[in-house]
Amino acid sequence: MLGAMCGLLLCGRAEAQSIRFPWSGHGHDAQHSTISPVPAQPLNRILWQTRVDENPQYSGSSLLIHYGSPLITRSNTVIVPVKTGAAGGFLVRALDGVTGATNWTQTTDYRWPPHNWGPSFSPTLTPQNRLYFPGGGGTVYYRDTPDAVSGATGQIAFYGFANYNADTNAYLANVFINTPITADRYGNIYFGFQVTNSTPVALTSGVARIDFNGDATWISASAAADDGEMTKVVPNCAPALGNDHKTLYVAVKGSSYGYLVALDSRTLAPLATIRLKDAKTPANDAVLSENGTASPTIAPDGDVYYGVLGNPTTANHYRGWLLHFDGALTQTKVPGGFGWDDTASVVPASLVAAYQGSSSYLLMTKYNNYAGSGGDGVNQLAILDPHDSMTDPISGATVMKEILTIAGPTPDAGITNSFPNAVREWCINTAAVDPFTKSVLVNNEDGKLYRWDLTSNTLIQPVVLTAGIGEAYTPTIIGVDGIVYAINNAILFAVGR
Repeated sequence: MLGAMCGLLLCGRAEAQSIRFPWSGHGHDAQHSTISPVPAQPLNRILWQTRVDENPQYSGSSLLIHYGSPLITRSNTVIVPVKTGAAGGFLVRALDGVTGATNWTQTTDYRWPPHNWGPSFSPTLTPQNRLYFPGGGGTVYYRDTPDAVSGATGQIAFYGFANYNADTNAYLANVFINTPITADRYGNIYFGFQVTNSTPVALTSGVARIDFNGDATWISASAAADDGEMTKVVPNCAPALGNDHKTLYVAVKGSSYGYLVALDSRTLAPLATIRLKDAKTPANDAVLSENGTASPTIAPDGDVYYGVLGNPTTANHYRGWLLHFDGALTQTKVPGGFGWDDTASVVPASLVAAYQGSSSYLLMTKYNNYAGSGGDGVNQLAILDPHDSMTDPISGATVMKEILTIAGPTPDAGITNSFPNAVREWCINTAAVDPFTKSVLVNNEDGKLYRWDLTSNTLIQPVVLTAGIGEAYTPTIIGVDGIVYAINNAILFAVGR
């Protein structure tokens, strides 16, 4: 079902602005490139810190949750999504990027959809400096002038605010935003939503678009894929936009298989679909885990990358695959050897001195090799050439060629008796690429933030954030002044000179 509903009139026509704006959402931009437009400061010390979870829930020493990305305005206000209760409760907090002092706080009635690991609560900033964040019942809240102590605020329902007001409790109980929100360069926003029971307006799980005037359109997951078995957008899958912002990419799933879909970003009309398959055994459908954090990455040449689990999941040591397609979703290309719970970063090839190939860009991804799932526990990061290939020594599949790899530096003391070379994991959902210093900023569950120097292939400037635990899935970002932000043990740390 494709529906269009008129929402609340928010503002006059927005002017298109450059897409080179500060860290505005999952993976920095609408393509999820994670490339910073400013150089990162040296990682000399912790400048300030603040909690992103005021009531973290541990499973042993692990945090089974995905924390949303902080955002940075042009004026260096840091917008922090915060979980407040044991099983929910959320707010956004605006902090001064230099001092960490709180400018303002705004609560939301957003509720988690049904889940196993805690889903991501992820706002976005538009190029027009409007903040959007999830609300209850599939609604979104907005706040203008987020750099100021006060500003115009409001709430929008993509199915019509009058409908929401007519039976608020029905929507609060049954409609949930289940992905990060993505903004395009015109100020339009996109997100996935999940519907768990009937609603007065007959909603089914799908994708919503709200434009800069508040007018809204939505399409069901089944209509987007032209497959009635599709029941939802994959949780935590942030929609991505093509480089011209005309095509929207997102993954949808049913009970046993799913698709990557391409939609017209203006109307959400379906453009193309591709069924997601295991990279080694294409007869098998890939597994789309609701505990993952993978979102599409759109490369400079328009190619699309999306992480899935294999089928069977253990055949590749539970590493999954980074599937690779052309922008039209008509051609399947060489996959990466890891992918299920990570959003790949784009790395300009000029940053890697050791690279002698012909690709203009490379990809950075975590490259864990899970002990207990057939692996040896040597958990790595990798720079991959998406246009060259090699035989994967683990699975035997043809995968993207490894250009650089580097293992975590800290032994995993809890399992070294059985796996003597095991090291702590890179528990990230996005990293941050700094093209100015030819490095990647990345967080490890050993409690440290590292700069991966791509020239020397070494981990430098380690900063101790915490004593280290089984970390949640977290982003690393770079602010407008080069301060680096990383989350460890439910705390956001600002690190710099």
